[in-house]
Amino acid sequence: MMYESLKNFYKQFEFVPVVENAKGLKKYSSFIVAGMGGSNLSAGLLKIWNTGLDIYSHKNYGLPAVSPKTMKQSLIIASSYYGNTEETIDGFQKALKNKLNIAVIAAGGKLLDQARKHKKPYIQLPHGIQPRTAIGYSFMALLKLTGDTARLRETASLATLLKSTEYERAGKTLAKKLKGNVPVICASDRNSALAYNWKIRINENGKVPAFCNTFPELNHNEMTSFDIKDTTRELSQKLFFVFLKDANDNPRILKRMNVTERMYRERGLPVEVVMVNGKNPAHKIFSSLLIADWTGYYLAKEYGIDPEQVPLVEEFKKLIR
Repeated sequence: MMYESLKNFYKQFEFVPVVENAKGLKKYSSFIVAGMGGSNLSAGLLKIWNTGLDIYSHKNYGLPAVSPKTMKQSLIIASSYYGNTEETIDGFQKALKNKLNIAVIAAGGKLLDQARKHKKPYIQLPHGIQPRTAIGYSFMALLKLTGDTARLRETASLATLLKSTEYERAGKTLAKKLKGNVPVICASDRNSALAYNWKIRINENGKVPAFCNTFPELNHNEMTSFDIKDTTRELSQKLFFVFLKDANDNPRILKRMNVTERMYRERGLPVEVVMVNGKNPAHKIFSSLLIADWTGYYLAKEYGIDPEQVPLVEEFKKLIR
């Protein structure tokens, strides 16, 4: 199932998002996306492409601590693929209670039922896959709700432009290198959402620890922990760094990446550079994510683990009910 989801990922961009109850949807200049896990990854990715967009990701119960004026002027987008995420439903209910502007993105569940009941604008996503692999659908839906028709059109072109299996070999090769190590994904601050998405895909698909950080911040703190001495060598020897390098990053950031890579290698720390390439911004983002997806998938295979299911998360959900 997971293999088919990745192989057919490009088909998600054939999805035409339709806003139901659209009469209740106005034009907004600021957005708050309330959602957890894979259901709230699109907001950060969109910010990479549209740096001027006023969009905030809320990953918690309730609503963010912003000014009443900002809250009133924003569209709150409650996003939950399965539609049963308790934190997101809680945020929806509080927005409803306070008569705020709200819309929903979901494939089904209680959240979609609530949107229909209260006649709130919603986009229903196709169902049947894991939320983290449905990011094409959620990205298209988010573009629709933000009214960004130009980027929506460009993203839809990925249905023919993006060839999912072209990135399978790169992911499989990287997985073999990462086996037995803890991946640390590093990118520019501008691409922080990309690094975070890589981390999530390795965590959930590969079922292994993975971490992420960004330049230039990591040069001011984290890197000091890798000035390896005999007494600390054991702590760092399992780390494997993956640098996501984008030619459009600030030249000073690229210089920092190059120097950091050299210093890490000199200290015996493995570094793999993965270029963020593409024919347009959407292609760059999603081709990079496909490498991450395939990497996580084949890491699971290397360890003899099912890449699709997340049993620890399901066990946790049962325990907190």
